[in-house]
Amino acid sequence: MTGREDKAQDDLFFVCSLIEYIARKTKNHRNVVANAIGRERLGHLYELADVYHSENIDKISDELIARSGLDEGRFDNVAACRYAIPSFWDIGKVYKRLITEVAARQQKPPIEALVEVYGSWLSRKIEDFNCSMYYENPDYLYQSYVKGEAL
Repeated sequence: MTGREDKAQDDLFFVCSLIEYIARKTKNHRNVVANAIGRERLGHLYELADVYHSENIDKISDELIARSGLDEGRFDNVAACRYAIPSFWDIGKVYKRLITEVAARQQKPPIEALVEVYGSWLSRKIEDFNCSMYYENPDYLYQSYVKGEAL
């Protein structure tokens, strides 16, 4: 452990924040971005996150957008937000916490849990900045995820 969190947690946080950044930049849902990047490349980003973290996020995101063939979408949750917009780091932390819980409690590798969480109904709720789901406590999010609906 080199900081306040262990390396794996910090690496997952970076990958989730990068997905959020790219989704906002390309106006796509988060699952579209995660799927376009693909499991193999997500695993690579996760393994080398400490290196990528020191790079310019615009450079990294532009390279990933080009390699993944991501086209501009029509989902602009930032423009649609009527309230204070959480940063991509804030949302990265929300996803990191949920993915960590799913991986730990369901004994799944982090990237497998990441793909499942981003592909779930809950991801669509988290990315709606006009509802309260993204700032609910982590256990509530996990229990809702497991139940398949907001509690």
